[in-house]
Amino acid sequence: MTFLYPAALLLLAVPALLWLLRSQGGDALRRRFAPELYQKMVARGGGLSRRTRQALLLCAMALAIVALARPVIDRGEIRVKEEHIDLVVAFDISRSMFADDIYPNRFAFAKRKFFDLLEDLKNARVGVIGFSSRAFLVAPLTRDYASLKYLVEHMGFDYVTLKGTDMMAPLQVTANLLKNRRHKALLLFTDGGDSRDFSKEIAYAKKEGIKVFVYAVATKKGGVMKLPDGVVRDRDGQVVVTRLNPAVAKLAEATGGVYMLFSLGKGDMRAMARAIETRLRPEEARESVIHDRRELFYYPLAAAVALFLIGFSSLPRRKEEAA
Repeated sequence: MTFLYPAALLLLAVPALLWLLRSQGGDALRRRFAPELYQKMVARGGGLSRRTRQALLLCAMALAIVALARPVIDRGEIRVKEEHIDLVVAFDISRSMFADDIYPNRFAFAKRKFFDLLEDLKNARVGVIGFSSRAFLVAPLTRDYASLKYLVEHMGFDYVTLKGTDMMAPLQVTANLLKNRRHKALLLFTDGGDSRDFSKEIAYAKKEGIKVFVYAVATKKGGVMKLPDGVVRDRDGQVVVTRLNPAVAKLAEATGGVYMLFSLGKGDMRAMARAIETRLRPEEARESVIHDRRELFYYPLAAAVALFLIGFSSLPRRKEEAA
């Protein structure tokens, strides 16, 4: 048996010192007073004697200190290999993502789909970026999905300050975030932007070894962009209708990724998660060491609690019946 915190055992000197002081105090009283008077002074009648209570409480304190030192039986070490994949998720936050062809709008729908994706991903570190004409980091690579959900949930209209959609921007941020990784993946939640030619983006992704996955959040019919200051109109005052750009599918297909059109069901995110995991090889397994220990602290702790309860309770003595 060993102790994880052996320094705590030094505290055992406290109950020992208290016991010594109590003993000396009791002896001094016994020496100063007659035996009959001393018994009347210390006797409480019907319960544990004062000296017994003190002994119980000090023993309880000592056992609590032993529990604090965490006694364990060490059974050795277990080596565990851990594999993971790294994925960067990019949200298109251009004005077109606030079109109402998907309820309540494309951007809000994309966030809900991202939450579904996190439920289906296994052994993945996820980073989040936002982009329009340029990209910015929302969250670095992490397995703290609760924090990711919070940060993405609070992305809103305040981030929409720029016009246009530059697909090169998220690729460059992804290359920087995953520069030390052999396998890189980028998932885009976007309506495709306005460009019809993604040859530059495809060449850059291939050069950096980035597989691009696209989840298209828009309809061919299109929708109206509703912002806090009103509906977006052109120079002639006509309401602007933005539609799905199907050309973005080439970016995914040419880089070894997957293109998927939005769906109202949850099965699409499950399929996307499996596609990402299938096309990416986990990074080299990192070996971690886990100590196989049997905890014993609850035994002295339980004994300490029992002695404390006994020490603070009144246990009547049995009176001898006259024969």
